[in-house]
Amino acid sequence: MSVRLYFSRTAAGYVAAAWSERGLLGLSFPQATREEARALLAAGGVPLSGAAAGAGEEELHLLLEENLRAYFAGRAVDFSAVPVDFSPYTPFVARVLEFVRSIGYGELWSYGQVAAALGVPGAARAVGRALGQNRTPLVVPCHRVLTREGGLGGFSGGLDLKRRLLELEGHRPGPGGRYQLTKVFCVG
Repeated sequence: MSVRLYFSRTAAGYVAAAWSERGLLGLSFPQATREEARALLAAGGVPLSGAAAGAGEEELHLLLEENLRAYFAGRAVDFSAVPVDFSPYTPFVARVLEFVRSIGYGELWSYGQVAAALGVPGAARAVGRALGQNRTPLVVPCHRVLTREGGLGGFSGGLDLKRRLLELEGHRPGPGGRYQLTKVFCVG
């Protein structure tokens, strides 16, 4: 697989993006340096051996870069025009990630709601494990998925970053540090 590597500088720091022929393969959280952003991608399992530096001004990367800059400047962003390469994942993980990708800016769902929407009620933990494999955060907004009580749950970037991302999108925790889910989903 041919992988091209690009870097974007945002208000939050440098972000590394790995692209395959199929789309975005990996995206780092913002880091202080380009080297740290690249290392974070590699640590997350994105195949970077032999990755070439991005050549030229690729249209898709420019779109991603523009969206990232807007997002970290506090503006509502829709990343749906950025193609994602889900080929490295198992079918279940890809299905979860593809669904979570549709969760809009400012919406908060629970792991259980995602499982129910996928037709596998009771699979909240499996959804959480699947989200833990997400290599394209923000574009696949796994930070918008919480526990059924509105707790943070887990996050590969750390809970402090998850809190900051939620705050950037206008969410503040209520009593007990819980967030209000914005999605109401009834099964049955």
